[in-house]
Amino acid sequence: MTNFRNSSVVINDEVANTLEKGRNVVALETTIVVQGLPSPVNLEVAEECEAAVREGGSVPATIGVLDGRVIVGLSAEQLRTLADPDRHAAKLSARDIGLALATHGDGATTVAGTISIASRVGIQVMATGGLGGVHRDVRDSFDESADLTALSRNQVLVVASGVKSILDIGATLERLDTLGVPVAGFRTDKFPGFYQSESGFSLDWKLANETEAAVAFLSHCELSATGFLVGNPIDPKSELSVELHDRALSSALERAKDLGVSGKEVTPVLLAEFARYTAGASVEVNRQLVVANAALAGRISAAIAKERV
Repeated sequence: MTNFRNSSVVINDEVANTLEKGRNVVALETTIVVQGLPSPVNLEVAEECEAAVREGGSVPATIGVLDGRVIVGLSAEQLRTLADPDRHAAKLSARDIGLALATHGDGATTVAGTISIASRVGIQVMATGGLGGVHRDVRDSFDESADLTALSRNQVLVVASGVKSILDIGATLERLDTLGVPVAGFRTDKFPGFYQSESGFSLDWKLANETEAAVAFLSHCELSATGFLVGNPIDPKSELSVELHDRALSSALERAKDLGVSGKEVTPVLLAEFARYTAGASVEVNRQLVVANAALAGRISAAIAKERV
């Protein structure tokens, strides 16, 4: 296990014991809890995700920063504390974690932040709802999520329902290609569209099951230092209709423009407007897909552990 400066990283006993035995752990982010979903759905989803990872045969490790320490495997009480609005927890990408530790702050880790910490402590699988990516106005804003860079630098398999549909999906896929991050659909050759099962973009690779995903990832790690993205689509029966999705997206983009937000403030504004416009339907879809992704990540992590035996 890596030694950390002044015990700045605390790994809970269950996670530490599992990692020491070379067994399966799945990392979970905390921005979806602190900044992504409304209360009390946020804490309910966090609990459901951890349960789904366990049902998949793995140990969950929800990651966040409390009082200047990275906690790998937050307890339910610690997660409630982090999500308390009065704590004003920051949104921590990979670049922000050291600063949060130095200033004894609180923070919820983004996908990039979670990947960075997971890789550092030896966790190779992570689950999230939707990956960050290239924003639609990138030619003017140069706004590209650090999630992509983090995936290019760490051997972590991420299960996600594609990227958030508020992004430039085609440009994001091109960027992942340039960065050397493989993208494969789980039982689909279509790239998921977050709130919708398909984004309109095809994939070159399709994984038939969890074992195939595990073998593909391990083979990839032998030859490359980058991560691996598995696209797991929302059940078509639960997706937003094309018409409602497109109207909500248009309204969300207009809302962000009116507010003049940029950088990491854009996504929360867009998701909040999606929730308002769809009368909460988007929140329910988000809930279903992130729990499904946690379950799949748990099964893939278990398959990876089995392949290593």
